[in-house]
Amino acid sequence: MVEPVLVLRPREVPLGGPRAMTVRRTLPTRGRSFVGAWCFLDHYGPDDVTRTGGMDVPPHPHCALATVSWLFSGEVEHRDSLGTVATVRPGEVNLMTAGRGISHSEVSTGATTVLHGAQLWVVLPQAAADVEPRFEHHVPPTIDPAPGVEAQVFVGSLWGSASPVRVESALLGAEVRLARGATVALPVDEAFEVGVLVDSGSVTVDGTPVAAAELAVVEAGRATGLVLEAGPEGARVLVLGGEPFTEEIVMWWNFIGRDHEEVAAARAAWEAGASGDASGRFGRVDGYVGPVARIPAPALPGVRLKPRSNRSPSRDLAAEPPPMS
Repeated sequence: MVEPVLVLRPREVPLGGPRAMTVRRTLPTRGRSFVGAWCFLDHYGPDDVTRTGGMDVPPHPHCALATVSWLFSGEVEHRDSLGTVATVRPGEVNLMTAGRGISHSEVSTGATTVLHGAQLWVVLPQAAADVEPRFEHHVPPTIDPAPGVEAQVFVGSLWGSASPVRVESALLGAEVRLARGATVALPVDEAFEVGVLVDSGSVTVDGTPVAAAELAVVEAGRATGLVLEAGPEGARVLVLGGEPFTEEIVMWWNFIGRDHEEVAAARAAWEAGASGDASGRFGRVDGYVGPVARIPAPALPGVRLKPRSNRSPSRDLAAEPPPMS
């Protein structure tokens, strides 16, 4: 029996500390934790920053994951504890590999009038969870894989275009823009499962309709040659894929670990750095100016955090402290 296309609808989540912005989250969700190693997907905007205040996420920590920032409009300044200061703009990717531990801030710039984009996380396999942190910026070229279709591949490779950014597992990430009624097949690796997030317009994914802000998921073994067809207004989508992630993880706040103790240790290390000691596990972000110097970690729940896999049973996701970007 051919597995149907699974369509996940987003839930709204406040993000970012004292001046929270609202994002639409489709991963993780009940019964689905990953698409490949993509473990977290927030989609936001278009927001008029004169009304919403834009993005202002004070310094906060990460470990055992990589963050991928992709914009459709606006600018965001990234600062991290490696000393990186980098601005990401539409059509550019910022990829920060946290590894054993990093902290960073993200603030929309004064040049931003409309903020619109996606913030993604990738879980690192256990063998690479403690790699040295690093930051990479890349501007992928625009390609034309089919009539009426443009694309930029920001992670992995597709249609002969390859991104040089380093990842720790087999992954794919691309923006695809389709004119009205345009179609394109995705020649992805047959071992990949694929997610298609619709940013604007609508598409059908192998005949299944998917509306704006929804995420269509196709299992490994049937994603090769997957056909996207734009609706009457055209569409812009993100295509995310990778080999199925089979490890169990604990994902809580901004940390990923393999058990409760790893996450508790990460939280303790972040709180121990509240004095601004740059030599600690997560370092210090210099140059950030905002309402608070750093975001404190929330209290751990009164029960042990349990590892979950890609097919974990339904849980109350809303009860978990929302991650930062």
